[in-house]
Amino acid sequence: MTAHSKILPLNRLVEALNGLRADKRIVLCHGCFDLLHIGHIRYLRQARAMGDVLVVTISPDRYVDKGPHRPAFNESLRAEAIASLDCVDYVAINEYPTAEETLRLLRPNVYCKGSDFKDAQSDPTGKLQAEERVAHEVGAEMAFSKDVVFSSTNLINRFLSAFPEEVQDYLSLFRRRYSEADVRRVLDDMSKLKVLVIGDTILDDYHYCSVIGSSSKEPVLALKHGSSDLFAGGVLAVANHLSSYVADVRLFSVMGELGGREGFIRESLAPSVRPHLALHKGAPTIEKRRYLEGYTFNKLLEIYHMDDSGLPPDDDAKFVAAVEAEVADYDLVIAADFGHGTISPAMRRMLERKARFLAVNTQANAGNRGYHTIGRYHRADYVSLAEPEMRLEDRDLSGPLMPLMLQAAERLGCRSLAVTRGKRGCMIFTPGGGFVEVPAFATKVVDRIGSGDAFFSVTALAAALNAPAEITALLGNVVGGLAVGVIGNKKAIDRQSTQKYLTSLLK
Repeated sequence: MTAHSKILPLNRLVEALNGLRADKRIVLCHGCFDLLHIGHIRYLRQARAMGDVLVVTISPDRYVDKGPHRPAFNESLRAEAIASLDCVDYVAINEYPTAEETLRLLRPNVYCKGSDFKDAQSDPTGKLQAEERVAHEVGAEMAFSKDVVFSSTNLINRFLSAFPEEVQDYLSLFRRRYSEADVRRVLDDMSKLKVLVIGDTILDDYHYCSVIGSSSKEPVLALKHGSSDLFAGGVLAVANHLSSYVADVRLFSVMGELGGREGFIRESLAPSVRPHLALHKGAPTIEKRRYLEGYTFNKLLEIYHMDDSGLPPDDDAKFVAAVEAEVADYDLVIAADFGHGTISPAMRRMLERKARFLAVNTQANAGNRGYHTIGRYHRADYVSLAEPEMRLEDRDLSGPLMPLMLQAAERLGCRSLAVTRGKRGCMIFTPGGGFVEVPAFATKVVDRIGSGDAFFSVTALAAALNAPAEITALLGNVVGGLAVGVIGNKKAIDRQSTQKYLTSLLK
């Protein structure tokens, strides 16, 4: 049988196995097999010895969650490599995120995993435990190979890295200073923090269009509408990012009275986010409508629906009092200040006085550019800004960045200050450690909207823990790299994805 003839669609594989069940013992192996190595070969040979027919299913590209730059080899090449082994009888590319449904379809006699999966409790994703339950459900014996564990990720990082040389050199240096366990300890400690987050609620309304051309009568771009998405952005996105890293998030924000968006807002929040939503009477909830070219996701036009005058004085005083009544109970207060009125001058002054640890991001956007900078704050323990926002504060377009950061950190009394620099990564300053630069890890950019919010959310947690600046910056660039691979704020960056990406970088 040739390698290609062994590879079957999943439905045809079911038919082939049905004809063998009467007198053959069927063994199933499942995995990514991104780089076929001697560990895989030994594992599959041992599995073949457990029965008469060895079937291998391959994780499809869309469900490989080992980081944005993986898999290194596409599903067709990975299937062909496995099918080339004499010990393998059939290969199929899976159609599901895990092997659970595949087990139900194929109903093997034995489900064999590698020796590194023997302790199901060591799998933080819970996937192995779920697969074990289904194996027992279909009457399959659960088995494990016995051999030295090899790592595709380690081999890919050493010989087939998708990163440019300067990023590889940095990661090599980082691995000598810190281990993956060091970074995981910071993530573990995040879960102990009590976090209050405050900022502007923004709804991101995406409309995907195709460009028809220009109007025949006027020089106007003509678009054909295709579909649309509504995402929970602004501080809602920040709260959702945080929810995967800490057990409890207290959210304070403002929504508009007009437009009937309260149901969508509450439904969009993660279960562990507890919201207090003040009502801005006579105003809409802030909505930023973006028209995008549907294939490339290039943004063509933005329209802001908002009243950014802020709450009336009496309502603002009540809102400030509500936050002040709780703020002292939290280890960390995160101010995601988009400059649209939720954080009033009175709220800023109260947070500066009362917050145990205050993390601030003042975001420049089309609605506030030039009027909203970090200069509005008198104190912040941690600040995260994009480089244009840092330069806007000092009206310095092209001068050295470090003096600007040092000046801002000294004025605010920062324990750390981070500046994100797009494809150039980020820079963090701490008074005791000086400046640290970490390169960007993103290899695929779908949409930059929301990446700064993800960076700010996770680095604020690390900064509150007084984590080493290099670990803080690495975590920020990891979650930022994950965020640019997502359209808008379609999904929050979670701890599980962060851990998998870290493993793919640091093994």
